[in-house]
Amino acid sequence: MFKVGTTNESERVAWIENTLKKIPAGLTILDAGAGECQFKKFCSHLTYVAQDFAQYEGTGEIGLQTGTWDNSQLDIVSDITSIPRPDRSFDAIMCTEVLEHVPDAVSALKELNRLLRPGGYLLITAPFASLTHFAPFHYASGFNQFFYDHHLGQFGCEILDKQMNGNYFEYIAQEVHRIKRMAKEYAGTKLNLFDKIRVHALLPLLQKLSRKGNKSNEILCFGIHIFAQKK
Repeated sequence: MFKVGTTNESERVAWIENTLKKIPAGLTILDAGAGECQFKKFCSHLTYVAQDFAQYEGTGEIGLQTGTWDNSQLDIVSDITSIPRPDRSFDAIMCTEVLEHVPDAVSALKELNRLLRPGGYLLITAPFASLTHFAPFHYASGFNQFFYDHHLGQFGCEILDKQMNGNYFEYIAQEVHRIKRMAKEYAGTKLNLFDKIRVHALLPLLQKLSRKGNKSNEILCFGIHIFAQKK
């Protein structure tokens, strides 16, 4: 199996783990839109607080769904644009794969900025482009790097690290890997052996191009990872 197009989640999780280590021990971190709190395990050196609106249950008739979802570990249940805590309550805020599920992403960033103390850290990941998932709570396919440059700049945050996850060729390869499933679910077609061979024949080329064309991440990538500090 070719690795190209398969590293979206693993690369994102590794970046989140490594970036959380940069936040000094003893600080209080808000996990905004925490869901199942999958990154709590990387916050043992921090005081961890989880927030989510707790309305997604894992099921739906449209797009990609998880099947099950556990909201039982949350500390705060609220809308992300109106979190019931005083100004400057947190030393750090993490918001991972959430903004595409918020009707007004800019208002969400404004609220996180309100809650973050000066000098505090902001860790954000979101897709650059994504398929419909967690419907009906999916309001944007993703965000370009200039979205963060503009809005975080307006909120007085300095971007310390900006990472593009994947590139154009990696993204196309990801969707090539999905063709078998999509053919069955949306075209009612089970690929025969010849079809599978033709589909997977693209992967060696995409892997070669990905190694040479990483600058293509400015055109398309899996997502963008941001680590910022409030001035």
